[in-house]
Amino acid sequence: MIRITTDSTCDLPRELLERHHITVIPLGIVKAGKLYHDGVDIHTADIAAHVDAGGEITTTNAVNVADYEELFRRMMEEADAVIHLNIGMGFSSCHQNARLAAEEVDGVYVVDSGNLTVGHGMLVLAAAEAAEAGKSVTEILQMLEELVPRIETSFVLDRLDYMKKGGRCSAVTALGANLLKLHPCVEVIGGKMTVTKKYRGSIEKVVADYVRERLTGRTDLDTRRAFLVDTCPDDSLASIAREVLKADGRFEEILEAKAGCTIFCHCGPRTLGVIFLRNP
Repeated sequence: MIRITTDSTCDLPRELLERHHITVIPLGIVKAGKLYHDGVDIHTADIAAHVDAGGEITTTNAVNVADYEELFRRMMEEADAVIHLNIGMGFSSCHQNARLAAEEVDGVYVVDSGNLTVGHGMLVLAAAEAAEAGKSVTEILQMLEELVPRIETSFVLDRLDYMKKGGRCSAVTALGANLLKLHPCVEVIGGKMTVTKKYRGSIEKVVADYVRERLTGRTDLDTRRAFLVDTCPDDSLASIAREVLKADGRFEEILEAKAGCTIFCHCGPRTLGVIFLRNP
């Protein structure tokens, strides 16, 4: 039996994690000097309330080597092999730490997703489905190597104050974007986040325009599955994106997720993204 494990940054819904027997290890979240665990004893609503009350931005802590090693040893008690998929190494030292831990435990294979949120999660899901189908470790690792560069992750942000507080954009940039009602589109390219476009207008209009543009004229998309992810406390933006994806009519399955604390720390509320797999 091959067990699939991953970081909480994959943002897969609990129902999918349980259905496919995927084990998640949480990243650390530091709020007001205290360490919490993503999705365990802290949730996005806690971070939003803290920041809205004037608190400093929360920060993230990578999973340490000892915790990875403990997870891998526990999984190997019942498995023939473990495949662990990390958040991209360009975003965190999780991958480096997991590889160090895997050196101490036979039968563990660590994969850099090169991605984040459900771009990372889409690979985790593919690995779990392949393991359930009876694929070997070698076959799954080869499949993942081929899939990694085909994942297309992008998202639009409603506000930049979280990125400003986290040092990822300047106060001047954030102020200018706010005054002009600009909403950056961020894409994961080469394992890093890059601003590829700036939309103008209300976030509701921006979300509709953004999703349509991701679809228009595209013949390179794998239409078996698309993923929608957001950091909203409600369904307001997801409902807009969902209708655009459904109206496109090409996707056999549209999966939805709420981003966890790790992503929320950097992007803040009312961020929405769509994730596709490109054809080979």
